[in-house]
Amino acid sequence: QVQLVESGGGLVQAGGSLRLSCAASGRTISSYGMGWFRQAPGKEREFVSAINWSGGTTYYADSVKGRFTISRDNAKNTVYLRLNSLKPEDTAVYYCAAGSPTRATMTLMRGYNYWGQGTQVTVSS
Repeated sequence: QVQLVESGGGLVQAGGSLRLSCAASGRTISSYGMGWFRQAPGKEREFVSAINWSGGTTYYADSVKGRFTISRDNAKNTVYLRLNSLKPEDTAVYYCAAGSPTRATMTLMRGYNYWGQGTQVTVSS
């Protein structure tokens, strides 16, 4: 079992930045693909970004490409998501996920087995 705990969310003005962290425990995540998803009020959870086990391949939703950066530190069992140039439409609960997704499922919720509880990101205009 893998336990995931997100942190780093908060309230920020439009144009600001945050860095989210996802700390894993229970077992090493070095062999897992890791993803970030988000869910805004009244909307379905959507894919934001993902990174393969080695960190050599990353994926981004079109809406965040060029603004968000995913990275991982397997030695620290932690994954990060840097959020730059934030917009009010980025407001959501951000969830970290771990699993063994294939290339086809890296951007899909069903590619992941373990989920954190989420961290709130609120961007004011």
